[in-house]
Amino acid sequence: VCEGVGDHGCEYMTGGCVVVLGPTGKNFAAGMSGGVAYVLDERHDLYRRVNKELVSIELVTKSRDIDELRELIEEHYQATGSAVAARILADFDGHLPSFKKIMPVNYQRMLQGIAHYEELGETREQAEMDAFYANAAN
Repeated sequence: VCEGVGDHGCEYMTGGCVVVLGPTGKNFAAGMSGGVAYVLDERHDLYRRVNKELVSIELVTKSRDIDELRELIEEHYQATGSAVAARILADFDGHLPSFKKIMPVNYQRMLQGIAHYEELGETREQAEMDAFYANAAN
């Protein structure tokens, strides 16, 4: 969790999760191939600074994502006493529509494929392999 990034934030990110509670510079997520970034977009102009070549920009609407985002901000607040985090947590539901979820399209496709094969009863390892080969064919 950070309270702002300069140019090229999350460039070549390959995994993990980032939360940005402040401004971003240009070329955000360029070359991002894995992981997830949640970015507070209070001015609703983040799309102008995101390198949209490989990633999607979505609202944070899934309960799992909402829970993860809140937990990460709470941990940041507990570790730092951040006034920014305190302000967001005081009205989390009010701030939620301003958060954007940035995720590489291919990474998202893989996660969906893995979930599909697991629902068919495959082990995690087999589901990962089948999702990989299914996506490699596309």
